[in-house]
Amino acid sequence: MALNLFNRFKQHSDQPEMSFVDHLEALRWHIVRSVLAIFVIAIIMFIKIDWIFEKIVTGPLHKDFVSYTGLCRFGHWMHMGDALCLQSIDQLKLQTTTFGSQFISSITISFIGAFIVAFPYIFWEFWRFVKPALSPKELKSSRGAIFWVTFFFLLGIAFGYFMLAPFTFSFLWNYRLGFTGLLETRPTLDDYLDNLVDILVGSGIAFQLPLISYVLTRIGLVTPSFLRTYRKYAYVAILFIAAIITPSPDWMSQTIVALPLILLYELSIRISVKVMKDLEKRDKEEWS
Repeated sequence: MALNLFNRFKQHSDQPEMSFVDHLEALRWHIVRSVLAIFVIAIIMFIKIDWIFEKIVTGPLHKDFVSYTGLCRFGHWMHMGDALCLQSIDQLKLQTTTFGSQFISSITISFIGAFIVAFPYIFWEFWRFVKPALSPKELKSSRGAIFWVTFFFLLGIAFGYFMLAPFTFSFLWNYRLGFTGLLETRPTLDDYLDNLVDILVGSGIAFQLPLISYVLTRIGLVTPSFLRTYRKYAYVAILFIAAIITPSPDWMSQTIVALPLILLYELSIRISVKVMKDLEKRDKEEWS
């Protein structure tokens, strides 16, 4: 694979021919600049870690978090009563079990937050490295890649933070087994951060589905018929997840969680259809 990319660099680059070591050196500097950007932003975040932790990281745990109040008001406006009012997370205090846990968590928060903030620049650096290996047709078809990858990634992060995280933490905190008096939930800071990061990164990756569909269709690994065939299974999985994390067995709250993911899947099918038509048109032109 590395040799194929190297050969494509030699075929499509307008720059003087570079050796394999030269390409590795160029890649090294792209990585260095990306890491440096993350470090700079992480340092700034570490300086402001108290505000970031209180206002952003633990935001979904506050009863006055914008998602809790906004969804509740929306449910009342729709004359649904309290169906969309999430159960409050009362008297929750995160605990640490080691001396260095809070310090290590501060570093973790800083670097993960820095990666999210610096993601557009990181992908831009990656694109600068890959771009010379693309043919003119590939460059034309990938126009706007930086914008769309960044847009869907940040949109996924926002969906995970403002929608999935509140629903998930509200459900998990208020879930009780039958032996309520014998069990007490005492989540640790590390446990909370692990869950929050999984939700945010998972949502960011999930929202890349339309772009993944575009790429896989172009290289022939996915077709519109394949996506249509497995649509019902995808819907069942999405609705199952929504049914688990929503606070009540009410179709409206489940729809609010599931609808964005369903729309993404449908968008992926539309994109796959368009790419397939473009490929068929190109093949006809080449054979004519």
